[in-house]
Amino acid sequence: MSQMNRRRALQLLAALGTTGFAAACGSDTDDQSTADRGPIKIGMITPQAGGFKSIGDDITNGFQLFLDLHDQRLGGHPVELLTADEGDTAKTGKAAVDGLLKQGVLALTGVVNSSVMVGIRDIVEQARVPLIGSNASPSSLQSVFYIWRTSYVLDEAGRAMGRYLRDQLPSNGRVAIIMPGNVGSPDVVRGFREEFGASDPRIADPVTTTSATSNPGKSTYVADITKALAKKPTAVFCFFAGAAAVEFIKQLRNQFSGPVYAPGFLTEGTVLESMDRDALGIQTALNYSADLNNTSNRVFASAYRKKYQVTPTTYAMASYDAAQVLDQAIQLTGGSPNPQQVNLALGKIGQIDSPRGIWQFNQPRTPQQKWYLREVQRDGQVMSNVLINELATLG
Repeated sequence: MSQMNRRRALQLLAALGTTGFAAACGSDTDDQSTADRGPIKIGMITPQAGGFKSIGDDITNGFQLFLDLHDQRLGGHPVELLTADEGDTAKTGKAAVDGLLKQGVLALTGVVNSSVMVGIRDIVEQARVPLIGSNASPSSLQSVFYIWRTSYVLDEAGRAMGRYLRDQLPSNGRVAIIMPGNVGSPDVVRGFREEFGASDPRIADPVTTTSATSNPGKSTYVADITKALAKKPTAVFCFFAGAAAVEFIKQLRNQFSGPVYAPGFLTEGTVLESMDRDALGIQTALNYSADLNNTSNRVFASAYRKKYQVTPTTYAMASYDAAQVLDQAIQLTGGSPNPQQVNLALGKIGQIDSPRGIWQFNQPRTPQQKWYLREVQRDGQVMSNVLINELATLG
């Protein structure tokens, strides 16, 4: 075994004991052919302050974990990971991309906010540098050549839950839909209504909150919640993430104790601890659960918990996969890759053996993947998103 493989094996052994490390180790021939490959730069775009910072941290952690388990290399090349703050507007996002491009990055990754993703589309396409987005994925991002996403398309989160709730809700039930006024909400609502049945009388007209801020106050949503509950719903379907999710649920629970359904971002990550008892029983649809029992997830989740002392999120998983697809694409380009070669190679990598399960890019450059139902339950003193079952394959 080469020196490089010994290091990788020891890293995985430390995370996993003696289980599952062999498949992650390449051959001696592979190591010899990549030993002389030069360094490359990858640009990481995430929010470094504000209500989405925790999501940005997860994205950074997931990508870094892949590098840790692969000797800080992608496709055999030593990696310098450069970071930039996406902020929360198209203007700040463009500044982040422009700064990274000036430093000669081979590829970009990250991006949490859908408004930022839409805002940077043209600058990325014009620069002809691939962006492997690991979170933001509005359905309006069509006909792109250099933008790939390892997360999802937002309407799929609504579709997965709409299909499930259509069959679960009693015939005399009624759902109130409450969404923030942001770029992604129309996608989620459209997907939910199309799968549930747009003309189904059990779906109330959506209520859009007056605020799309990522840092809401303690009464930001009260009026909108009151308006939605005036229709006497038996359940609520909503779409929030980060700090906004915490405040929304707290304010909702002051008026409503019934069942809550949502895309999984509502209860994903550190927000779950902040919600505490208010989150119990919430059911969500997501493309990942740390409970998934497959070899890739056992490697990923164990190593992630060991390094960061927390359970991995879908944000971290999608970023880990962004590193994984870059690793494979760069490997395909040979010894001296340029951004255009990497972009073409991304279309040739086929199936990805991911912690979420096997997936592959579809024609719009987004994943074809499974979606899962989860429920917030108490695991000892800790709140946990417990895997219930598989919902659908979408994409």
